[in-house]
Amino acid sequence: MPEITHRTLGQRVSFGHGTAAAALRRETGRLDAHRLFVISGRPAVVSRLVGGSDAVVSWTEVVEHVPVGTAVRARGAAAEVGADCLVAIGGGSAIGLAKAVALTTALPIIAVPTTFAGSEATNVWGTTESNRKTTGVDDRVLPSAVIYDSELVVGLPVKTATASAFNALAHCVDSFWAPDADPVAALLAEEAIRSISGGLRRVTDRPGDVEGLQALQYGAYLAGVAFASAGSGMHHKICHALGGAFDLPHSATHATVLPYVLAYNLAAAPESRRRITAALGHPDALAAVDELLTLTEAPRTLRDCGMRADDIPAAAMSILPTIPSSNPRRVTLDTLTRLLEAAWAGIPPRELEEP
Repeated sequence: MPEITHRTLGQRVSFGHGTAAAALRRETGRLDAHRLFVISGRPAVVSRLVGGSDAVVSWTEVVEHVPVGTAVRARGAAAEVGADCLVAIGGGSAIGLAKAVALTTALPIIAVPTTFAGSEATNVWGTTESNRKTTGVDDRVLPSAVIYDSELVVGLPVKTATASAFNALAHCVDSFWAPDADPVAALLAEEAIRSISGGLRRVTDRPGDVEGLQALQYGAYLAGVAFASAGSGMHHKICHALGGAFDLPHSATHATVLPYVLAYNLAAAPESRRRITAALGHPDALAAVDELLTLTEAPRTLRDCGMRADDIPAAAMSILPTIPSSNPRRVTLDTLTRLLEAAWAGIPPRELEEP
């Protein structure tokens, strides 16, 4: 094994079914928190977990891609009420907003995910301003505790659940060739792919299947841990730029771009290809991902996500400088433009493979 330095982030993580309220009481007690600032766009879930408490202040303005203005208002509100803990209940947008607040206030975060985005396991933050998404890494935004409760995702619409699961799969893929990729991150990503792909098949066949939902939660967590260690690779650089510039739906964009990045890189990364293929339980990784996209009826083109064809040249120009040098295959303006054009039009991903 080559010399490596692997960093593991510290947080408390719990998994259960119907256990979120008790786990939240336990974690706020551990933090000695007495004034909770709850960020969530799901009032019914908030009521179930912390309803009726005078120690709770709710913030419901949750916007995808975390606009800077929203973050500033939330920070001001948290300071005004003397909040000593942030509780994010929801998907990546709620957790992302909590991170934006914690970035400048250093308030601890307890995350209660209700999708499978995986942001709760990372110290990565992101905000959007003037059609530009800025991301960074800061330990202040890493949730102190994460509470997974499969009961909270039983009623999640299948399309919402499966779309966010592709975000988690993208975390796995990037973990094989991001700047700080290492054997530990690859092992976590491999297990996460196995769990997510199996969970996707279960919940599409039987919506509300608890074991399938738990598999997705477990996989999303492992994927986030792998991504937090390995860093952001080609896939996320593309999706973050597109989401910030054109306000594309986050999870749908990940689902659309994923097969194209895989097709572009896999031939240049044979060991990663072998492990990703094995984890998907299929002799062909691209065919396996295509089957999952078809099974879940996930979006297949950037056009369907709301992107215009004439935005592609500017997008490629802005993305190219951000592509990490660790990417297994060289990326040029021409090849990146071709990838975006293919993803926009729905051209078969295999056309991006190296000869």
